[in-house]
Amino acid sequence: MRLSSANAPAEIERFQYDRDAQAVGIVHFGIGAFHRAHQAWYTDRAMDVGDRDWMIAGVSLRSPAVAEAMNPQDGLYTVIERSAGSNSFRLVGAVREVLVAARERQAIVDRLAAARTHVASFTVTEKGYCRATDGSLDVAAAGEGFYPLLTEALAIRRQAGIGGLTLLSCDNLSENGAQLARLMREYLAAQSPDLVDWFDTECTCPATMVDRIVPATADADRAGIESEFGLRDEAAVSTEPFSQWVIEDRFAGPRPRWERVGVQLVGDVVPYETAKLRMLNGAHSALAYLGLARGHEFVHQAIADPILRPLIDGLMRREAAPSFVPAPGQDLDAYADALLVRFANPALNHRLAQIAMDGSEKLPQRWLATLAAQRRRGRRCPAILAGLAAWLRYVRGDGHAVSDPRAAQLQAAWNGRDPAAAAHRILVDRAMLGNVWTPDETDLRTLGENAAI
Repeated sequence: MRLSSANAPAEIERFQYDRDAQAVGIVHFGIGAFHRAHQAWYTDRAMDVGDRDWMIAGVSLRSPAVAEAMNPQDGLYTVIERSAGSNSFRLVGAVREVLVAARERQAIVDRLAAARTHVASFTVTEKGYCRATDGSLDVAAAGEGFYPLLTEALAIRRQAGIGGLTLLSCDNLSENGAQLARLMREYLAAQSPDLVDWFDTECTCPATMVDRIVPATADADRAGIESEFGLRDEAAVSTEPFSQWVIEDRFAGPRPRWERVGVQLVGDVVPYETAKLRMLNGAHSALAYLGLARGHEFVHQAIADPILRPLIDGLMRREAAPSFVPAPGQDLDAYADALLVRFANPALNHRLAQIAMDGSEKLPQRWLATLAAQRRRGRRCPAILAGLAAWLRYVRGDGHAVSDPRAAQLQAAWNGRDPAAAAHRILVDRAMLGNVWTPDETDLRTLGENAAI
């Protein structure tokens, strides 16, 4: 029997608000596991302490799988928090519906254009922003994403005189708010130039930092809920107890009072975002490529490896942490301590292969920004270079599939070439990771030697 409003188990921790009495106030693009375990979870708790009319209409830009999992369950799903000692469960009710762009375009535009909608949020991954190699908008690719839907809705809002939207990127992009604003402006300039000034005046794109480890949901997670409560939950998500959300306090209109449930509203997100990208995400990527090379499957196995743990510790404390200026009161050493504990959580089974996906999109902000900052200080980063060499080996694709938007180009760079030549071709000749950092001869020699192992 599938979970639904009619049979939600009374014994599970759950919201107390009347879902039917709440209006949709947020349209979210990319309603995957992370959103359900993070932003929707926070919004559910905010409504549970008295906030109103912030139900979420989720949008799937590609696959109908999430809609097929959630809509038959009336948008309900379970968040499982896993730790070494025990698991806890919460039923989340903040999602009203999931719309699929390929078949419900007008319904999505209508939701975005509705006067009661104030926030459009995004977890579409790095590639969902449709950036070209130089960081500008790939207008052709953007036509298949969220940009046309927003453009049509914004035109309706302007004509109706109901004001703009807060566009809230929750993806791991450096300065995600500013990037979203720039890319949206580029799309408008190309497709609806008369909207550009209105967009600049009426809409805002606050920066955010999101942090919660959310592995892909396994069949065992769904089976555990079915065993515990007698109901099948096809939309369940599994996560860790820790969660953090930092938002630049710059909204175009009303917003949920997320601060009542632990969200940090700040004037400057950059130090928190940088710590997350360079320390947490940077360490995760290193664990993925180095851990897979050493035969590990999960993060907790890789961090327990006596060869890898000191390397990861050094990456966070000696390479990433000194590469930027923290916010007042932001304790980066304590943050590194907490990250090591989180990585070691054996209950999550966070797959290294999942983290390893789309490396060419992730590594510029996770590794190259640190390398560039430390070079300006005259310092090198041996741990990151070890990770980068492991990534070079990984994208060669020996015996495994490479999930990366540039997989074909990366593998071609290895064809008939030694490791140092492949590194030069990928990082210098074609600059496939952009121009954040370019290796010098010493770096290339180190990468070549490590990548040959």
